[in-house]
Parts: sequence; C-alpha cells; structure tokens
Amino acid sequence: MTARILIVDDVPANTRLLEAKLSAEYYQIATAQDGFEALRLANGWQPDLILLDVMMPDMDGYETCRRLKAEAATHHIPVVMVTALGEPSERLRGLESGADDFLTKPVEYDTLLARVKSLVRLKRMLDEWRVRGETARALGLTLEAPGIPSVAGARALVVDDWDLGAQLVQDALAREGVLPGRAAGEAEAMALTAAIPFDLIVLSLSMANDDPLRLASRLRAQDSTHDIPLLLIAEPEQRERILRGFDLGANDWLVRPVDENELRVRARNQIRRKFYQDRLRADLGQALEMALTDPLTGFYNQRYLMRHLRGLMSAGLPNGVSVLMLDVDHFKSVNDRFGHPVGDKALKAVAETLRGRTRVFDSIARYGGEEFVVVMPGASPVDARNAAERLRASVEAMPFQAGPNVMHTITISIGAAYTNKRETTPEQILQAADAAMYRAKAGGRNRVEFAEDFDGKA
Repeated sequence: MTARILIVDDVPANTRLLEAKLSAEYYQIATAQDGFEALRLANGWQPDLILLDVMMPDMDGYETCRRLKAEAATHHIPVVMVTALGEPSERLRGLESGADDFLTKPVEYDTLLARVKSLVRLKRMLDEWRVRGETARALGLTLEAPGIPSVAGARALVVDDWDLGAQLVQDALAREGVLPGRAAGEAEAMALTAAIPFDLIVLSLSMANDDPLRLASRLRAQDSTHDIPLLLIAEPEQRERILRGFDLGANDWLVRPVDENELRVRARNQIRRKFYQDRLRADLGQALEMALTDPLTGFYNQRYLMRHLRGLMSAGLPNGVSVLMLDVDHFKSVNDRFGHPVGDKALKAVAETLRGRTRVFDSIARYGGEEFVVVMPGASPVDARNAAERLRASVEAMPFQAGPNVMHTITISIGAAYTNKRETTPEQILQAADAAMYRAKAGGRNRVEFAEDFDGKA
C-alpha cells in the first residue's frame, strides 16, 4: 500500500533517515524544514500522512498541527508528532493540538511503520466517504459538512479480565462523558457487541484466559464491529503483540501504566473519527434516498421506477408484472382555482391514499406532475383491474379541504397493463399503461381502462 508522506523536521539528518526508511517501503516522500513550508506543502500536495517534528524554530510542531487541523483543506490529514521529549505531558499536549499519534525519538522503525500503515488505511477509507459526501453536498443532496462532535453519550466496551485495570479505564472514560461497559472475556465481548452498537472498544492484550488477538480478529471480521475503533492496552514488553494487533486492524494503543489524560484524549479522538465516518455514511445514504425519491410525496421517482421495472422484468417472474398509470383529473383547474400550495396539498393527499391502499410489496412512483405509477409484481390482469378500481374509488371518496369551508372532490383516471414476457421493456409496458390511461380520460375520466392486446386482457 503506497501513500504520500510529508516529513517535517529542521534537522536534515533526521529527515534523510526517515526518508530513506520510508522510501524503501515505496512511500512517496516530500520534506519540509519548518512549519510554514509544511502548511504550504500540505495544502498543495495533499499528503496521506504528515510526520511532524515538535522542536522547530519560529513555529513549533504544536502550532503547526493546530493550524493544519484548523484548515478545511488539511484537517483530515493524519499527523504523527515526533520528538525527543518523552514526558506524558508532552504527548498529551501533542494529542490535544490535534495530532493523531505521538512517537518519541529515537523512533523504533517497526512501530513507526505500523502507525503509518494504520493511519493511511484509515485515511483512505475516510477519504472515500468524504469525497462522496462533498459530491452530494455540491448537488444539494445533504446537509452542511459536520463539525467537531461531542463524545458525551458515546458507548465504549472495555475488555479485560483484570478487574482493577478495567475499572481504571472505565472511570477515565466516564470522566470524558463516555458510557463504559465491561466484558471479562471473548465470549462476553462478542455477545455484548452483537447486542449494543459501541463507538469504541478498549482491549487489553494482557488477558490470561482468552487470546485477545483472536478476539481482535473476530471483531474485525464481523460486519457489526468491523468499523468500531479498537484501542489496545499492553505491557511495555508486549511490543510484538501490539504490532500484530495493528496488522489485524487495531487503530491505536497505550502502554501501561496508563496515563488517564492520554487515554481520554486518544479515546476522544477515536470516537470523534467514528462519529465523522458515521455522519459521512449517513449523508451518503440521505443523498441516495433524495436522488431516488420525490421530495413532495416521498414516493420513488422516475429514475428508480425504470431501474426497478427493468430488474423485475429481467428476473422473469412466473406470474408476471402489472403496472397502473394514474393521473389526477382536472389537476390544472385545482392549481388555477386554489393556487399551487393547495395543488401540492392535493397531491400529498392522493399520495397518502395510494400508500394506504396498496400491498406492502407494491412500489409507487411519482412519474411526473400529477401522474403516479404503481408496480405490482405477481399481479394478474384481474388483480390489477381490481386494485385499480379500489384505488379509484378510494381517491374519489377521499375528503379534501381546498380552503376554509371549501370541500373539493378529487378523482383519478387509471390505465393498467400486464406482462409476463421477459423480453418486454419497461418503456413498452409503461407506454401501454399510459395509452390505456388516456383512453380512460377520453371516456369521461374517473375510470379504469386496461391495455388490451398488449399481453393479455382482463
């Protein structure tokens, strides 16, 4: 997996060393000697990861990181801060400035590589959702881009068979506003994650009775837990287990003794990232729904209708497919007499009546203007005619108040068509139903006509 990595360090020897090691893994490398150059390159080159030294002249790494995370063009780029300062307060300061991770010099190469792979993998996934979300927003299909969410109310699962260690983690998470639960082993963890949608899993690599790496693998294999951030807690000597955990898909780790403040910041960052991903996924779902539905009635639109019909016909349903084409009679006069808002109200009322009088497996689409289409899989010509008569009578009996003390009767004309031939196209059956509907209008409106000599007669 290749990626673009920006190395920011004012000491050329440090830059050359990191550049050589990462280039050997076929990463594309760019370098900057100070924070200002880093900001310029990050905006223009758009790296997948930034390795940022802390101690630099003019603008240190903390301020550089804050500016990167404050700009819309760069806030999504993961930042790993690298420094010779190993105190917990320095790590915490880096994480609070927006860094995704914090490594201490001299950098252990396997650890660096594991962090790089994990963060790049995560960024690539989020980039896909982000691009889709931006496209949807550009088309006006979703809300504005999400801001920084609060983690209060998020759910976390602590998996540890050591009571004291688990309680320390739970208490720290609770002080962050997170709702922590606890599992003492693999079986309990799998049962809880199957029942509760967690936003973070904190997994101890020191469990005595179960294999935590096997649990990590199972969590990543399950659809319900695949995207939940996984934060590992390990003993200092469990370096190989930590790296193996990252290979299995873990997102972050901490080494005991756990610093509570660092735990809270790392947990907060992981939960926020999950919330961001969830929001992007929801925006995409909303965009797809809006692209396929009519905003006035909530019915499918013509684009979905054609795809749905084509799928039904190519499937060759043994009992065929019936289609009803419905048109509201004299709808122009409703708009002209009462105004377009009342016309919209009338269409909504008709839509609700249709929705309540069709089968659960039928599909209704707004075909355009005051026309609707009902697709009825498995409905015979007789079934279609009976359904059409039921819908016609229901709309005619529907009470509609067009204005204060003004009741207006609405009627519909319906054309029905049936096919059991796989070679029939959606355009053909819709054209047949449309022609039958125009015969109903020509015959006096508020009636049903069947498309005779198409595939069958009622």
